Amino acid sequence: MGIHKTTEKNLMVFSGRAHPALADEVAEELGTDLVPMQAHTFANSEIYVRFDESVRGCDAFVIQSHTAPVNEWIMEQLIMVDALKRGSAKRITVVLPFYGYARQDKKHRGREPISARLIADMFKTAGADRLLTVDLHTAQIQGFFDGPVDHLMATPILSKHIKENYGDRKLAVVSPDAGRIKVAEWWSNKLGGVPLAFIHKTRDVTRPNESVANRVVGEVEGRTCILVDDMIDSGGTICQAAEALMKDGANEVVIAATHAIFSEPAVERLTNSVATEVVVTNTLPLSEEALAMDKLTQLSIAPLISRAIREVFEDGSVTSMFEGRA
Repeated sequence: MGIHKTTEKNLMVFSGRAHPALADEVAEELGTDLVPMQAHTFANSEIYVRFDESVRGCDAFVIQSHTAPVNEWIMEQLIMVDALKRGSAKRITVVLPFYGYARQDKKHRGREPISARLIADMFKTAGADRLLTVDLHTAQIQGFFDGPVDHLMATPILSKHIKENYGDRKLAVVSPDAGRIKVAEWWSNKLGGVPLAFIHKTRDVTRPNESVANRVVGEVEGRTCILVDDMIDSGGTICQAAEALMKDGANEVVIAATHAIFSEPAVERLTNSVATEVVVTNTLPLSEEALAMDKLTQLSIAPLISRAIREVFEDGSVTSMFEGRA
């Protein structure tokens, strides 16, 4: 009797412990369940994982967002990938809604690491065939991984909210620094060609999470300013930028960012800031304190991630999702 070989592919979605709510939402969008997994941390902080079902021959998608404690969740995801490789998964796609160490993407001074490259190398070594991520800090990180990288953009989700709620006002799109002006340009086009501005700022490379907003470059007087960035960490830069815009005559400031890292004292700073609304996605889990902020709006990234997973699984085109953005 000959061997019967099925050609049907088997989609399996796995989640680490960093942000299970997002993974649940993605699985629900895909019409599947997360594969049950045993995971625990030993007394000395080592991590153990084991999947409760066979993964042989499957198309595996491993979801983990690198929230604090970042190193712990990166290690857990690496171990999950290794377990899948040793369990004979056919293809392993690492889904990183937020890519840890993305800000360490180049050397500013001698004897510094390029940690974003190291992360990519570690996932390749662990057995990852592909990375799927959202709004990298810089696009060059795509080149750090030796294999396909699907770089998803949250901008259409964020800009849709802005259009629906502020489309009838006199808008300006503002970049918090000169380096992110390209992103602001895309926003400007998406909102119908509204004026662009940016904040000229200085940063001391020896002092993390600190910068000084100097002056506004561009016309913002009498406008609703949409202040756009890829992430909000401690909130200092973005709150200073909002203040500079109001001093320059802006009517109001709305902050829009993909990744709500919200390290201390971000929630306090944003609550007390001049911004009327802070719009973020759920690429990272938020604390109860953050979710209780009146001015916070959190939009779901799950439909975007699940659509990309489906395109990858069905060998479709992830590029078709970028809505003309190169």
